[in-house]
Amino acid sequence: MRKIIIILICTSISFGMKAQTVIGAWETFTTSENGDSLRSVVIFADGYQVLTTYDATTGKFINSNGGTWKLEGDLMTEKVEFDTDNSERVGTEVAFKVITTDSVLEIVGSDMKLNRIDTGIPGKLQGAWLMSGRIREGKTQARDTNGPRKTMKILSGTRFQWIAYNTETKEFMGTGGGTYTTVAGEYTENIEFFSRDDSKTGRSLKFDYELIDGAWHHSGLSSKGDPIHEIWSSRE
Repeated sequence: MRKIIIILICTSISFGMKAQTVIGAWETFTTSENGDSLRSVVIFADGYQVLTTYDATTGKFINSNGGTWKLEGDLMTEKVEFDTDNSERVGTEVAFKVITTDSVLEIVGSDMKLNRIDTGIPGKLQGAWLMSGRIREGKTQARDTNGPRKTMKILSGTRFQWIAYNTETKEFMGTGGGTYTTVAGEYTENIEFFSRDDSKTGRSLKFDYELIDGAWHHSGLSSKGDPIHEIWSSRE
């Protein structure tokens, strides 16, 4: 009987920890000095995260930062890989305490309280990916994912964001994101912000997608209307 009770307790703890995982997407709303409503969305994939703020009405990009993360107890440690407001933070680590429930993520000692958007489900493509190649005129052009220049895409169950940056020069090249769906081999991005061009906000882009030997093949027309066939590899 004692053994059964211990097993039940351990199972309950396991389910509780799973329920309170930060994996997925979270959001909070604030008001700017001009009275504009700002939306901040953070996506946590396994080991990688991105936090972005944009105008909730117009989609105007405000800022973004992210990199790696780990959570030990209630202490979260993040190592910065890109920061549009302060590039000098790239390569540094920041640690802070968090309180998590099924629906709320709170940063202790700050006013930031985020509400859960999703848990990473659904989402066949949930996780962090690095662009590892392109196919042009039938030929595969490989791209080194171990170098400092990266194009990373992070997806939760319902949200996506891509980020282009260089950890060596601390340069930030661009980002865009919003919601996505995967239905019958078709991947659709609904753009809510685009740092290079606000006019892209509100557009939906449809692509064919396929997972081949663990790699995500992504083909269709880019936001500029150019044909693309990208290959993305899961980031370890």
